Amino acid sequence: MSQSKANRPGAVRKKSRGKAVGSGGQGRQALEGRGPTPKAEDRPYHPKGKAKAARERYEAAQAKHRGAPQQRARNTPNDSEYVTGRNAVLEALRTKVPGTTLYVAARSEMDDRMREIIGIATGRQIPILEIMRQEMDRMTVRDTVHQGVLLKVPPYEYAHPEDLLEDAFDAGETPLLVALDGVTDPRNLGAIVRSVAAFGGHGVIVPQRRSVGMNASAWKTSAGAAARLPVAMASNLTSSIKALKKQGVFVIGLDGGGDTMLPGLALADRPLLVVVGSEGSGLSRLVTEQCDAIVSIPISSATESLNAGIATSVALYEVSKLRAAQDAEADA
Repeated sequence: MSQSKANRPGAVRKKSRGKAVGSGGQGRQALEGRGPTPKAEDRPYHPKGKAKAARERYEAAQAKHRGAPQQRARNTPNDSEYVTGRNAVLEALRTKVPGTTLYVAARSEMDDRMREIIGIATGRQIPILEIMRQEMDRMTVRDTVHQGVLLKVPPYEYAHPEDLLEDAFDAGETPLLVALDGVTDPRNLGAIVRSVAAFGGHGVIVPQRRSVGMNASAWKTSAGAAARLPVAMASNLTSSIKALKKQGVFVIGLDGGGDTMLPGLALADRPLLVVVGSEGSGLSRLVTEQCDAIVSIPISSATESLNAGIATSVALYEVSKLRAAQDAEADA
């Protein structure tokens, strides 16, 4: 009779594994529900989540930029700005800054400044909106004292640099333009716009990068001149200067170390572009290479230099004086 494999001599008997025991509750957590599925934008690996993260980075960068010295307000679409404070808003309205909306905090104290602000805004048909003070706090940058009033200023509409030249030729006048090379102080820009208008100039050119633009502070400093004198923006200042030179414009750069003195400037009667450099480093190398002359203003040795706004005013006065003398001789 045959034996089973287990009963054969030398066979190794397998021990019984016995009855299976439980896990002691160690797998209970894996059996529990994980809650509701997160929204797509809250999942970092989801395309909507990535888009949300990118949007937050962009908003953080914009908030950092708005905290720069120009004091841009938060949540201002289309690069609009807010003039804040009663004195600043009143001055802006007096100098005809093109405000689009006046915001007044509810239950604000009505002093003489507020009454004049509302009166000017009403006369210019600027919409006046009453909002809660908490909402006004959110509209302005941190640590800004708005005193219960904000004036919204729209983005400036820039001209094209060559349009300034064509307008001067169309008017039968000798072009006189000013270009800013790295000027970052809006008060200097406003003062230059005012001087160009005062001395018969035809416009100001600012580069798109590394330069101040026509913001609310520049508008105020121009004392209303920005409302009647065009300001053009050049995507590349050097290229714009080259284009103007091809149309017969002579270019002079203002610099304390120039080799040509301003008094009796021989190029004053030509179509002229006056380039003024930044407050610290002066004219850039590429712009200097495009200048037909580097002009210096004679000043006392006790004074190191003139700021951009004053230097431009002095140069424009000399050019206008020389042009007027030449016109007088031609009429005689």
